[in-house]
Amino acid sequence: MISIGIVCFLVTVALTLGITAWASRKSSSRSAMYAAEGKVTGGQNGLAIAGDFMSATTVLGVVGLFFTGGVDTMIYFITPPAAMCLILLWTAGPLRRLGRFTLGDVLVARLAEPNMRVFSGVSTIVISLIYLIAQLVGAGALVSVLFGLTFNLSVIIVGALMAIYIVFGGMLAATWVQIIKACLLMIGVVVISAMSIAHAGGLAMLFAQASALHHGGTGLYRFGGMKLDPFSAISLTVGLTMGVLGLPHLLIRFFTVPDESAARRSMVTACAIIGLVFIMTFAIVGPASVAFITGNHAFLTPTGAVKGGPNMVVIHLAHAVGGEVLMGAFSAVAFATILAVVAGLTIAIASATSHDIFHPRASAAPRNEAGELWLFRLAAVVASVAAVALAIVFQKENVAYLVALAMTVSASTNFPVVILSLYWRKLTSAGAMLGGLVGLISSVGLIVLSPGVWVRVLHHAAPIFPADYPALVSAPLAFAVCWLASLATQPARKPAAATV
Repeated sequence: MISIGIVCFLVTVALTLGITAWASRKSSSRSAMYAAEGKVTGGQNGLAIAGDFMSATTVLGVVGLFFTGGVDTMIYFITPPAAMCLILLWTAGPLRRLGRFTLGDVLVARLAEPNMRVFSGVSTIVISLIYLIAQLVGAGALVSVLFGLTFNLSVIIVGALMAIYIVFGGMLAATWVQIIKACLLMIGVVVISAMSIAHAGGLAMLFAQASALHHGGTGLYRFGGMKLDPFSAISLTVGLTMGVLGLPHLLIRFFTVPDESAARRSMVTACAIIGLVFIMTFAIVGPASVAFITGNHAFLTPTGAVKGGPNMVVIHLAHAVGGEVLMGAFSAVAFATILAVVAGLTIAIASATSHDIFHPRASAAPRNEAGELWLFRLAAVVASVAAVALAIVFQKENVAYLVALAMTVSASTNFPVVILSLYWRKLTSAGAMLGGLVGLISSVGLIVLSPGVWVRVLHHAAPIFPADYPALVSAPLAFAVCWLASLATQPARKPAAATV
């Protein structure tokens, strides 16, 4: 098992490093590093968006949640396709029209306030870093199971690889890694689904076996397995849906295509691919994980826990239905999935740092392109080190839970500011800045005070905020502050000229 997995892993690493070497010869300019010079086609970008979005949550975290919580995880499956459709309708075209490299470009173009770049840069870094931690937790668990290494060493290896991809290959390398990964993931999900059905003797038999073995019995197909109260369920849904519309590493992909039409075509492609993969994962892969892993001592520790944690359920499923070959191949697909996403996230952090936070404040100040590219590469390395350190701290958390936290911050910070800047003419820079900061501080603060962090990570006796998902509080608060502050800071109108 280990030898086949190692071979597939090394082939994946060699392929991605080869892409990086090729892209490095074409990525000498700022436009190439940030946006692949805007030469990606709509179809290619659609595949890349799908590859960028379908992260460790898709192949590791959500299947692990289904394994324990049943159909309650439907929230994680229906919100992404819905969010992608909203991006197609609301933001894809306008973002491409207004932006060049980062979300800061969009906000400055709309509000004509250079300081909005700082807000955009800070929010991008916070959101992307939380999302990046989730990917590295999944990668660390995967590599440690595959190679028998410690989690800490595994995460360090992955962090080093992602820094290499971005420092040398930029957006062009990330784009092609994401395209290849999207294709591999589609093939992998189809293969593991077909083999699971064949292994069970039919789809109906698969569902029956899963229901019989799940600790909740037929409750596997009833809501309530995740034990979410109504507030938490609605708040999680709001965060996952609206958070996607504010994810920086997804939105900057619209700057890689030549025009608005290509941006919309890319979203149509992405919606189709993401919808297919999520439907098959929810309808087949999730039940199959319950049917073939529950009670199977080959994949359980002496205490009855899943080896490697719940995030590794789908890897064990691949071995259960396809043996060592499928396990090794799907491990490589999962690893490619993580590499593709961490590449996009690291670019978002690095470009926000070099292009937004350290942007000259004076409008006439010239940009030093060579210096900006140097800062971009330095920021990529620093982001990799920080993400590795935080992933080690949060290594026991479910990947899907960590991604939900990133979505919560995105829904409370970027989404209100971006959507209002595109569609509400009375939004002012002061309103956007204050509302975005309130959303950022309240969402991060409530997450820290929630049971997931305050109790499970910081080991306090009881949480201060009772729910893990605060988007239902922090997102409306951000919208309200944007609205009130904008109304209070409307520019004075010049009196009309007197008529005789």
